Amino acid sequence: MKNAAKQDQTGDILVKFSEAVRKIGAISIGNLGEIYDFTVFGLSVPFLAKHFFPVGQPLAAILSTFAVYAVAFGARPFGGVLFGYLMDRVGRVRVLVITIWLMAAGTASIGLLPTYDTIGIAAPILLVAARFAQGLAMGGEFTGSMIYIVESAPQGRRGQWVGIAFTFATLPLAIATAILLGFQSLIGKADYLEWGWRIPFLFGGLIGIFGFVMRKGLDDPAEYELARKSAVFEDKYRGLTRSARKSMLYVAMLMPIQAVAAYLLLGFMYTFLMRQVGLDSKTALLANGAGILTYSLLGAAAGTLSDRFGRKRLLTAGALWIALVAYPSVWLAANGSLPWVVLGQIAIGIGIGLYGATCTVTSTELFPTQSRATAHALAYQITVAILGGTTPLMCAWLISALNTPLAPGWYVTGFAVVNLLLIQFLPETKDVLLSRSVCDDGHESGLHGIPERRTPGTLRT
Repeated sequence: MKNAAKQDQTGDILVKFSEAVRKIGAISIGNLGEIYDFTVFGLSVPFLAKHFFPVGQPLAAILSTFAVYAVAFGARPFGGVLFGYLMDRVGRVRVLVITIWLMAAGTASIGLLPTYDTIGIAAPILLVAARFAQGLAMGGEFTGSMIYIVESAPQGRRGQWVGIAFTFATLPLAIATAILLGFQSLIGKADYLEWGWRIPFLFGGLIGIFGFVMRKGLDDPAEYELARKSAVFEDKYRGLTRSARKSMLYVAMLMPIQAVAAYLLLGFMYTFLMRQVGLDSKTALLANGAGILTYSLLGAAAGTLSDRFGRKRLLTAGALWIALVAYPSVWLAANGSLPWVVLGQIAIGIGIGLYGATCTVTSTELFPTQSRATAHALAYQITVAILGGTTPLMCAWLISALNTPLAPGWYVTGFAVVNLLLIQFLPETKDVLLSRSVCDDGHESGLHGIPERRTPGTLRT
């Protein structure tokens, strides 16, 4: 009898483990395609500037391409509101299938676009349209995928699950670097500059197909299904403004340094290393890739540590680290010696990794299940659009205006210091009930029909 019971227990553990791997894997691999597509554009700015804007004005072309880069961030709030609303209304998985198709189409189309020399001003217009499609998709994708993980995770392990998903979702940042480096080495710098830059964009379309296959067999989390059956969804926007607006403010307080520091590394430093430091494209990719890989691999550890020590402690550690190393990292990168450049990229990557995964799980825990996708997407995407999308453009402008390559270091440091102070005013969300907002007073959540599942250490305000 004891052996039979032990076998049954072992079988249950294996089933739960298999289910966890399936859910995290499907969301992460699908999200891998989404973030890969977004990253390839940032790493291709020098090549896109040459082909989609008039020759003879290299600085204007770079600034124009960074402006196009920011277009997708402008689209993200619209995608967040649209797809967030649909996720709350019709389900998480259905919408996540749509977003991955939209992102894949936007990315593959960039690889097929005719250049400025071929069709003139229509070329950058079409490039903007493709970026807008990417931004719409990303507006719902990141919010939806991480919400799915949070709502599927066991109590007490949400940080760990999100951290693992965060690591696998951000690995394409390093994968994209490796792919670009591989193609450049394979076909040569001249051919890559002429036509090879298209291949990584076309490859992004194939990743979208793989992500769709992985996601189509998923079911919506039980947490969401319970909320959908019990909540009054017809009154969603009134419930949103009454119970979640303070949580939306918390997200706006939480996100600035993550948006600015992450997109310094992801969207600006590669171009900085080529134009300001004078590294060749392959060396710049290797150096920048070291920082991106560090940022990615720390996600799982940071999420697990936040389950043990609390979200605010990890957020504080990450913001403090960024405040201390942002300027030295840019200084090391500007030094031009490859070992110092790599060290600078890794240093900033450590801070972003510590902060990023913890920031992701915290921002989703701030909202009740009923309006989590809508409210989170709106608050998260607006903040990222305003600060993250403009970071490469601001950094390039500051270097030109202040006549120093070190200006981006001060820019990021300033945000880190402010964020370090703001974090101290955030509530701790580690043990919060997902069915309730941390700002809920018990009367305005719109979730009166949902039975409350009490657990030790639940946050009540």
